[in-house]
Amino acid sequence: MSGGSRHPHKEIEAAVRYAEAKGWTCEMSDGHAWGHLLCPHRNRDGCMVGVWSTPRNREAHARGLVRDVDRCPHGENNDGDV
Repeated sequence: MSGGSRHPHKEIEAAVRYAEAKGWTCEMSDGHAWGHLLCPHRNRDGCMVGVWSTPRNREAHARGLVRDVDRCPHGENNDGDV
């Protein structure tokens, strides 16, 4: 995670750490999102998931992040080739 920033909500921070353990990276955002999770497939076809700073339901947002990471078709050990 760039800058070592932590998400202010523990549920979402745990989901971000889960994604990082699966090989995803977190990039901080200057826009409406707190950041973006990027899958191990490091090109245009890779998955990107927005991490919101103040979601309406923290627990549901965290579950959605974990679900999106688990559904990524690129796999954690992929070197970028599909």
